Amino acid sequence: MNIHVPNLRSIMKSRPMVRCCAFGQLCNPKLIEMVGHLGAFDAIWLDQEHAGLTTAQIEEGSRAAKSVGLPAFVRLPATDYASVMRPLEAGASGIMASMVRSAAEVRNIVQWAKFFPVGGRGVNGTGVDGGYGQYPAASYFAASNEKTFVAIQIEHKDAVDQVDEIASIAGVDLLFVGPADLSQSMGLPGEWQHPRVIAALEKVSIASKAHGVAWGILPRDKAHADQCRAMGCQLFSIGMDVWFFQLGLREYISRWEGYFPG
Repeated sequence: MNIHVPNLRSIMKSRPMVRCCAFGQLCNPKLIEMVGHLGAFDAIWLDQEHAGLTTAQIEEGSRAAKSVGLPAFVRLPATDYASVMRPLEAGASGIMASMVRSAAEVRNIVQWAKFFPVGGRGVNGTGVDGGYGQYPAASYFAASNEKTFVAIQIEHKDAVDQVDEIASIAGVDLLFVGPADLSQSMGLPGEWQHPRVIAALEKVSIASKAHGVAWGILPRDKAHADQCRAMGCQLFSIGMDVWFFQLGLREYISRWEGYFPG
């Protein structure tokens, strides 16, 4: 049975607001399937940066996401060519590069993620994304370039300084703000509402509109999401596996509060 998996790049172009969530410390195919069956999200992302996910875990997670009709992209530290290419060959729908500081880095990332004529990614169609060698080369290159989603995290003040140039680079689909790291890099750890942090978000918003590139964020709450939405934010990452488990655990325990002595 072939399950249609929406192209995340197409989703971003067709919907005013996109919801996603993250899997990292508790990344498991069954949990991903449960989220997909719930029908509350448009995509998921797998956190290789902080959870150290293996290529096998990315492959299994991406396969589980596809089984429930969800595109899955991978957050990763884009330290070299292999770090970007391998998750794509494992079947991920795209990548999100963390801790980017310059437009020069972004140009490398696009080169590593896309085939000619957009980039110069190495050719090996024997992975999941190439149908294990069953796709003709020409169609494989074109289909991969069309569906591969490239997000750049704007989570350092240096990236904010170059965000207009970053947004102008062909092949970039999303600017994703990490407010925790961004505020820290500005010497304002945790002060998400500080005027300088808000000014940085506004700068991202202006670059996004100027170059037709979407931007997203992991909002603190609904009020923060509303604030970002007013600035044109389109993609909202509204949870992750550990948070889901903690909230569910507390809710379930509360149902039995006072029942057991001591």
